[in-house]
Amino acid sequence: MPRIAGVDIPNDKRIDVALRYIYGVGPMNARWILKEAGIDPHVRAKNLSEDEIGRIAAVIDRSYVVEGQLRRQVQQNVARLRDVQCYRGYRHRRGLPVRGQRTRTNARTRKGPKKTVAGKKGVKELRH
Repeated sequence: MPRIAGVDIPNDKRIDVALRYIYGVGPMNARWILKEAGIDPHVRAKNLSEDEIGRIAAVIDRSYVVEGQLRRQVQQNVARLRDVQCYRGYRHRRGLPVRGQRTRTNARTRKGPKKTVAGKKGVKELRH
């Protein structure tokens, strides 16, 4: 298993797909990295030489923010929003959707499992 940017890349996948296992590298970034390193995207990760792995790692180190550093940046951005007490920071703090989605229904990913609140029962009023 080749190791790039501190991540074990799967052997049996094409290298353009395998690079996506690195946090911060998506389909387009993977293609750009391989183009810059001069490597065919159809090659399997297990067929890469040490030199080619080194070139990919060098391109990523030089041009992209990935893995731990990127995670830290994202956390710092959210912390800044919380600290300045803006609307987006408030939504993060409360664990609600941040980008304007509705919360009356859906939003279960952010809100977690349903918490049933005791309310009025469906009992009909008694008539005298």
